[in-house]
Amino acid sequence: DGNVDVFTKVRQFVDQKFIDEALPVFMSEASEQLASLESLLLQLEDSPGDRELLDALFRCAHTIKGSAGIFGLDRIVAFTHHMESLLDQVREGQVALTPVLSTLLLKCVDQTRALLAQAGQDGGEEGAEDHGQAARADLVRALQAAAPTAPKPEATAPTAPAQASAIATGMARWHVAVRFGPETFRNGMDPLAIVGYLRGLGRIASIGCDRSALPGLDAIDPESCHLSLALDLDTEASQAEIESAFTFVRDDCVLTIRPPVASEAVLAHRVDSTGDDGLLHGDSGVSPQIVPAALQRPQKHRDGAPSHPAAGAPDENRFIRVHADRLDAVINLLGELVIAGAGAALMARQTRQRGLIEANLQMARLIEEIRNGTLQLRMVPIGETFARFRRVVRDTAAELGKEVALDIQGGETELDKSVVERIADPLMHLVRNALDHGLEPPEQRQASGKPAQGRLQLSACHESGSIVIRITDDGRGIQRAKVLQRAWERGLVERGVTPPDAELLNLIFEPGFSTAEKVTNLSGRGVGMDVVRRNIQGLRGSIALHSEEGRGSRIEIRLPLTLAIIDGFLVGVGPSKFIFPLDTVVEVIESQAGNPPADGRGCSVVELRGKVLPVVSLRTLYALESPAPDRVSIVVLKDGDRRFGVMVDHLLGQHQTVIKPLGRLFGSLRGMSGSSILGNGEVALIFDVPALGQLAAQRTITAVPTHRQDSPGHRATAHSAEGPTA
Repeated sequence: DGNVDVFTKVRQFVDQKFIDEALPVFMSEASEQLASLESLLLQLEDSPGDRELLDALFRCAHTIKGSAGIFGLDRIVAFTHHMESLLDQVREGQVALTPVLSTLLLKCVDQTRALLAQAGQDGGEEGAEDHGQAARADLVRALQAAAPTAPKPEATAPTAPAQASAIATGMARWHVAVRFGPETFRNGMDPLAIVGYLRGLGRIASIGCDRSALPGLDAIDPESCHLSLALDLDTEASQAEIESAFTFVRDDCVLTIRPPVASEAVLAHRVDSTGDDGLLHGDSGVSPQIVPAALQRPQKHRDGAPSHPAAGAPDENRFIRVHADRLDAVINLLGELVIAGAGAALMARQTRQRGLIEANLQMARLIEEIRNGTLQLRMVPIGETFARFRRVVRDTAAELGKEVALDIQGGETELDKSVVERIADPLMHLVRNALDHGLEPPEQRQASGKPAQGRLQLSACHESGSIVIRITDDGRGIQRAKVLQRAWERGLVERGVTPPDAELLNLIFEPGFSTAEKVTNLSGRGVGMDVVRRNIQGLRGSIALHSEEGRGSRIEIRLPLTLAIIDGFLVGVGPSKFIFPLDTVVEVIESQAGNPPADGRGCSVVELRGKVLPVVSLRTLYALESPAPDRVSIVVLKDGDRRFGVMVDHLLGQHQTVIKPLGRLFGSLRGMSGSSILGNGEVALIFDVPALGQLAAQRTITAVPTHRQDSPGHRATAHSAEGPTA
């Protein structure tokens, strides 16, 4: 008895340790399955008869239920069981997937997500349980409504009278025999949890354990599983539902499930007995001798394939889950390695020892390859973020009484995971704003000669080392008269003055600016667009708005691919060092002292191949106290379609740049997005190219060069102009 008590305590400890370690993994995987459920339901609204989508939908619900059963999450199991049953009827064509039913299933996804969140915390269960009861009641009503029209399944074998009688009552007795493989424990599986899941499907009338394969205590391996069980299960569940209990051990067990053989007496029998052979069994007629024989016959999948994979079969899709914090730590160490490598290369050049220089060059190449490979680990398709908006568009359009088709393009475009996570909320606001303000109701669209259904497009692509995200709608567009009137009322623009079109559209991003006639649940309080722009600029990105009244609008967001390590172009102004992101550098041209001087804010212009190029002097702009050289260079940068130049003293070449954030002291410094440590320990500031371009383009220039600059090395002087254009 003492040994049994110790064994019980040890088992409780092991079970709790297993739950503590494995439950977070289940939470993460279940969240992914729920996201897939939601996405598949939305896809099925466009293709309701797609069998592959229906099968995938059923598998998602089935996987969530089976996994929750292993962890004893009975509320999730009970709820998803109803959802799984309804999805099975939809899959078999017994129930049509109507918009009403799709809405119900989406609500069930939300409820399952709420139950999943409760599984990881202690509070807040009562309200969610009430909501869950309502959703469950809706599911049950949907199942009951479908039951009378559902075709009866054809019998695959002659049905005995007793079996037919048992099925007619809705309850039948199944005999289940399973021999678990020796690796079951090592794979994190608990046979008793599976038994607990089966108990949730009905009532276990009898259960027995075959101890013949158990080795002696002197030879037993405590980490190996030698368990063989046989049980009789009274349940309304189908064979497929019983098999689902063994989903995660199917490849590591021998399973036999015998069809119902009981009569009505099964339902009344409640007495179990213990035989002398140590096998617990009832009156179902199943003798202990049957168990070993049944376990010798491997169970096959429904498609006829054996449950065990072929020896040596390759795993084509191999994945490993890594905690994000560990990956971030590797990225940080990689940054330090890049800095240390740059320092070693500098010291090698100072020694002028050829062998040492070549060795450092080889090390630099390897560091660059490691950098690129490591950063690739954090790259994820932005399509996963875009897919979330299918549900947002569906629900918001229904709330507003609008018909909207969402078109997603470029979902395979990859972006750093940290950027994806931080761009999700701004995108959410822009999408909801387009639905509320941009797209018209069906009757207004038809009156203006448009289709009743509006079109909203999300697209992404790579351009010049950046990612460009576009949100496009075919709605009413920005009504410039309203924007101008509101700008006059708020004092943003002097009354009677009409600013250029680009500046007028940018007023949309001013804090508190709104043209909505009334406040709604979605928008209208003038809160949001300024936050969107601030968040995007915080990612070293830019946002631009293009609109044609009556035709629609397009919002364009440009973001860097990563926020960790970039290729930079190092320049110097006096003793100060600065870095431009290499993908923003177009070319370098030469400037001489004969060029027009910069104004008091450091701005000037030159003519480059027949176009006016705004130029900003870093020395004047940032008041750098160092004498100007006789010869300076102009680095031509690009920000989307805009071009501008920056005057620098020295060109120091390409540089692997580890991005470090600026402190609060430099928070108001315009044109800078971060800093980096050079190999000699100096600090170089990293330019925010979009902000710097605005500084260059917003200044009024009174004189521009008159000669034409056709190629690097040629200088030109000016004709007068009112101001720079980009």
